[in-house]
Amino acid sequence: MKIFFKRIIDVYLSIIGIILFLPAWIFFSIIIKLDSPGPIFYRHKRVGIEGKEFICLKFRSMYKGADQDLLVSDPKDKRVTRIGNFLRKTSLDETPQLINVLLGQMSIVGPRPALPSQVKQFTENEYDKLLVKPGLTGWTQINGRNSIPYKKRMELDCWYAKNWNILLDLKIILKTSFVIFKKEGIYDVK
Repeated sequence: MKIFFKRIIDVYLSIIGIILFLPAWIFFSIIIKLDSPGPIFYRHKRVGIEGKEFICLKFRSMYKGADQDLLVSDPKDKRVTRIGNFLRKTSLDETPQLINVLLGQMSIVGPRPALPSQVKQFTENEYDKLLVKPGLTGWTQINGRNSIPYKKRMELDCWYAKNWNILLDLKIILKTSFVIFKKEGIYDVK
């Protein structure tokens, strides 16, 4: 029953989010095209619930031809475009993932979607992360995001996957706006 309610919340919030963000998406689409050559969206393969792969959407924030598999861990990364830097700092680059939520590939709340190369290196316990759909925001995002070591992020993701409930999801959704506003933990720790 809780999975049904989670899906209802996902559909409702993703539709509202898409409607609210649509004017900004049109604006950023134009700016991205003017800022550098290449597509507006970056489509990348990610791993979701039960190991199912899907194409995750983001606004393109890097120059065309940049190595997309290397995660950005430095705010001065030369691969990031001018508008891309702004989109990343504000987390607006990830808002197209509302479409992934509406399609049922992601949830509003859940662990961040993993790269296939990361999943290949999961320990037995880390596969717990794949018990739930990946999310736009999650337990890790409100508890340090990328400012905490990778191993700790995995522990938080796995804890959420085994312990989630609707009230916890609502708490995470409410707290996310404060984390984004403060721009905490955007880049990886070394």
